[in-house]
Amino acid sequence: MKKKDWFAIAYVSFWVIVWGSIGSFIDYPLLKSEVYFAGSIGQLTTFLITGLISSIVAIFAYPKLLSSSKIKELLDL
Repeated sequence: MKKKDWFAIAYVSFWVIVWGSIGSFIDYPLLKSEVYFAGSIGQLTTFLITGLISSIVAIFAYPKLLSSSKIKELLDL
Protein backbone atom coordinates (compact mmCIF):
# COMPACT_ATOMS: atom_id res chain seq x y z
CA MET A 1 0.00 0.00 0.00
CA LYS A 2 1.11 3.53 -0.75
CA LYS A 3 1.49 6.35 1.74
CA LYS A 4 -1.62 7.99 0.32
CA ASP A 5 -3.66 4.85 1.09
CA TRP A 6 -2.43 4.81 4.70
CA PHE A 7 -3.19 8.51 4.98
CA ALA A 8 -6.75 7.94 3.75
CA ILE A 9 -7.28 5.12 6.26
CA ALA A 10 -5.95 7.31 9.08
CA TYR A 11 -8.14 10.20 7.91
CA VAL A 12 -11.31 8.10 7.97
CA SER A 13 -10.34 6.63 11.35
CA PHE A 14 -9.82 10.14 12.72
CA TRP A 15 -13.27 11.23 11.56
CA VAL A 16 -14.91 8.14 13.07
CA ILE A 17 -13.36 9.10 16.41
CA VAL A 18 -14.50 12.71 15.97
CA TRP A 19 -18.02 11.57 15.10
CA GLY A 20 -18.24 9.24 18.08
CA SER A 21 -16.86 11.83 20.47
CA ILE A 22 -19.15 14.63 19.34
CA GLY A 23 -22.14 12.29 19.27
CA SER A 24 -21.35 11.14 22.80
CA PHE A 25 -20.92 14.70 24.09
CA ILE A 26 -24.35 15.55 22.70
CA ASP A 27 -25.90 12.26 23.77
CA TYR A 28 -24.80 12.22 27.41
CA PRO A 29 -26.75 15.28 28.66
CA LEU A 30 -29.81 14.18 26.70
CA LEU A 31 -29.69 10.77 28.38
CA LYS A 32 -29.10 12.27 31.82
CA SER A 33 -32.01 14.69 31.49
CA GLU A 34 -34.16 11.81 30.21
CA VAL A 35 -35.01 13.53 26.93
CA TYR A 36 -34.70 10.02 25.54
CA PHE A 37 -33.43 6.65 26.72
CA ALA A 38 -30.52 4.45 25.66
CA GLY A 39 -31.28 2.51 22.51
CA SER A 40 -34.23 4.73 21.57
CA ILE A 41 -34.94 6.40 18.25
CA GLY A 42 -33.76 9.67 19.81
CA GLN A 43 -30.31 8.28 20.45
CA LEU A 44 -30.19 6.80 16.97
CA THR A 45 -31.17 10.17 15.52
CA THR A 46 -28.47 11.96 17.53
CA PHE A 47 -25.75 9.69 16.20
CA LEU A 48 -27.12 9.69 12.64
CA ILE A 49 -27.18 13.49 12.50
CA THR A 50 -23.71 13.87 14.00
CA GLY A 51 -22.44 11.18 11.63
CA LEU A 52 -23.94 12.94 8.63
CA ILE A 53 -22.48 16.29 9.63
CA SER A 54 -19.07 14.74 10.33
CA SER A 55 -19.11 12.97 6.96
CA ILE A 56 -19.96 16.16 5.08
CA VAL A 57 -17.20 18.10 6.85
CA ALA A 58 -14.70 15.28 6.24
CA ILE A 59 -15.56 15.05 2.54
CA PHE A 60 -15.12 18.79 1.99
CA ALA A 61 -11.96 18.98 4.12
CA TYR A 62 -10.12 16.09 2.44
CA PRO A 63 -9.23 17.82 -0.87
CA LYS A 64 -8.09 20.93 1.00
CA LEU A 65 -5.95 18.81 3.29
CA LEU A 66 -4.40 16.96 0.34
CA SER A 67 -3.53 20.26 -1.33
CA SER A 68 -1.53 21.33 1.73
CA SER A 69 2.17 21.56 0.93
CA LYS A 70 3.18 19.75 4.14
CA ILE A 71 0.84 16.83 3.37
CA LYS A 72 2.09 16.69 -0.24
CA GLU A 73 5.64 16.57 1.06
CA LEU A 74 4.76 13.87 3.60
CA LEU A 75 3.00 11.71 1.00
CA ASP A 76 5.55 12.39 -1.77
CA LEU A 77 2.88 13.76 -4.14
